[in-house]
Amino acid sequence: MTLKTDFPDPPATGQPLLFHGEDVSSAPPAKALFHIIPAPLEKSVSYGTGTSAGPLEILQASSQLELFDGKSIPADYGIFTAPSVDCNGTVEESLKNIQAAISTSVASNSIPVLLGGEHTVTLGAIEALAGQHESFGVVQFDAHADLRDSYEGSMLSHACTMKRIWDKNIPIIQIGTRSYSHEEQMFREQHNITHFDAEEICLKGIDTVQIPEDFPEKVYITFDIDAFDSAIFPATGTPVPGGLSWYQAMWLIEACLRKRICLGFDVVEFAPIENLHSCSFSAAQLVYNMMGYVTRSSINREYWQQDH
Repeated sequence: MTLKTDFPDPPATGQPLLFHGEDVSSAPPAKALFHIIPAPLEKSVSYGTGTSAGPLEILQASSQLELFDGKSIPADYGIFTAPSVDCNGTVEESLKNIQAAISTSVASNSIPVLLGGEHTVTLGAIEALAGQHESFGVVQFDAHADLRDSYEGSMLSHACTMKRIWDKNIPIIQIGTRSYSHEEQMFREQHNITHFDAEEICLKGIDTVQIPEDFPEKVYITFDIDAFDSAIFPATGTPVPGGLSWYQAMWLIEACLRKRICLGFDVVEFAPIENLHSCSFSAAQLVYNMMGYVTRSSINREYWQQDH
């Protein structure tokens, strides 16, 4: 597969939505620390539908964000919004397209920010990063373990994403989990997969969540919206009660990025609910907050050679 070396410039007319709207001009790809990559894949959802509308809804809601996130202005580091990835073909074709888009971002020495779409989109990002980095781990925020080898006849189901990543010998950490099969739990125990279930976090506090010392220094963060408690974030295809609160999630992401280099991240499984603007805005705020945690992390500023 031939990869492009840069993204096309946004057209002068009929320009697609930009992350943060008119507040932030789309930075040239080579000068933007963050590349927003919409990937509206929806092929294997098994309960509620609507994840294909997630990326566009996040972009629309992002125009309402404040530039100042309460601590800094992440947009100062440059945000480029790439064209939406073509996800109209088969899952395999869509993942190749996502991989190509992520690889283009990596070639620009930028941080890819993937907007799903169902959780399967993460596999395209992992394929791209695995071709560039010898060692990295995946930090997963999720209600589900996603460790099934196959689900409803597909090994590329959203319920199998972390199993496919594990099969590539990429270490994983699971945070906020609370809905999984007995087989998945046995798999976690058999392979000593580090996990912090939501109930444990609720009982013992976020300080109980510690990344093992031998976990890779570089990480990719995948954030499934259903990691949040369904009472505060019902707009997802598989909502589960008892999840993380907003600040628990923010503090955990921040703690992770104080000690680990972020190679990229995604926000997936957002299924917008008509007129429920709180969830759309929250999803956009999550994306922007994660940018902030990256840019305020000394280890990340040094790695990405940012001198702000």
